[in-house]
Amino acid sequence: MPSFKSRLLYHLVKHQLAKLARLNLPLPQFRLAREAAALRLFRMPPGVAVQEARIGACRGEWLRPEVVRAKGIVLYLHGGAYTGGSCITHRALAARLASASQHSVFNLDYRLAPEHPFPAALDDALATYKALRVEHRDVPIALSGDSAGAGLALALAISLRDQAVTPPAALALMSPWTDLALTNDTHRSKAAVDPYFPTTERLRAAALHYAGETELHHPLVSPHYAKLGNLPATLIHVGTREALLDDSLLLSQRMNAQGSRAEVEVFPGMWHVWQTLHGRMHEADQSVQGLGAFLSGHLRGAA
Repeated sequence: MPSFKSRLLYHLVKHQLAKLARLNLPLPQFRLAREAAALRLFRMPPGVAVQEARIGACRGEWLRPEVVRAKGIVLYLHGGAYTGGSCITHRALAARLASASQHSVFNLDYRLAPEHPFPAALDDALATYKALRVEHRDVPIALSGDSAGAGLALALAISLRDQAVTPPAALALMSPWTDLALTNDTHRSKAAVDPYFPTTERLRAAALHYAGETELHHPLVSPHYAKLGNLPATLIHVGTREALLDDSLLLSQRMNAQGSRAEVEVFPGMWHVWQTLHGRMHEADQSVQGLGAFLSGHLRGAA
């Protein structure tokens, strides 16, 4: 059962996001507003150093915990419906994952739509992963992300498999967006309780911006339609109060049916990427700790 504090925070988040939506800000101002809110609301964990960096041609930042368990790297891909989000908006969450896993995390600032439609974000993720492989030979790399970033992490893993590149050690995904064609039932049936996507309008607009001239059913735009065999071990966390619930459930089912190993953990009463409230409520801390332990185990096992 959701905690009393999580129920209060759910209504607060829903109110604040509805208030922001009513402002109907142009996209550049919306991005800035989300960054300002992240800096104000999301708590950095103690003992994690932030270092701006470039990996190849792509910029981002290293998040390095004081205590490092073993060699290994996590490449983190932020959410934001492919049209928003940045290192700033997701720094605290990626840093908490670094602390929980006791491994360094590279938080990638990939290019955003509509200025840079598909395959720009995937190209950035691919180039960064390959450059990390060159710079850190024999060091295992895991992938993590939330929402669109989790879908992008999955598309990256599929691309690496198809290109016969050394695969990631594991995938740790928070509420992945896998079906940009929006065919799953919960895209509509859960909208009324989803603070981020109370209608399909924002998701639909973002999907079209991201896909550009590419079909929404393309397997690297929407991994829901991809072949999902021979992928790394995957852990998915999702809540019951989110429109992307089916994306997670069906992803796990299809991965396991095709021979990959995927586990999905459904958190009652939780909403889209509730993990951003780590340090403020038990359910967020529980999820981040679980994802961190999963990453740590697979990175140590691959080292």
